[in-house]
Amino acid sequence: MSLDAPHLAGNVDATGLRVGIIVSRFNHDITEALLAGAVSALKEHGCSDEMMTIVHVPGAFEIGTIAAKMANTGRFDAIVCLGCVIRGDTAHFDYVCQGAMDAVGKIAQRGDVGVGNGVLTLDTHAQALERVGGAHGHKGEEAALTAVEVAQQLELLED
Repeated sequence: MSLDAPHLAGNVDATGLRVGIIVSRFNHDITEALLAGAVSALKEHGCSDEMMTIVHVPGAFEIGTIAAKMANTGRFDAIVCLGCVIRGDTAHFDYVCQGAMDAVGKIAQRGDVGVGNGVLTLDTHAQALERVGGAHGHKGEEAALTAVEVAQQLELLED
């Protein structure tokens, strides 16, 4: 099918992009693997260390606070949110997941910065391991490249 309408397609070239990465310390083994994947993917696609700012926060709930602050500064083209919430025996899981997702979603809806959501919400630690290089790919890499692609598309829409 051929379309005559303009077709904008983003790319994952991170060269020159200023990227903020927020990573939760809770479930440290998983979140550090998410961070390693995100940084590796960004570097592989042209982002230098000097263009990345990494902020550690206590848990997934706090990711939105820092992501909002980063977005409000106007200094970042892309923001990558990384965390891991594993279901426990109480309703706390539901509240943390909902709060984290709502906050990240609000930043994404602004439309002025690319956002990658790499906040995992899972039932077990084994499921988390499958998402940091296991059977389900690497969600840290995916979140970083999503943020870059959206940032690139936003730039195209500015022109």
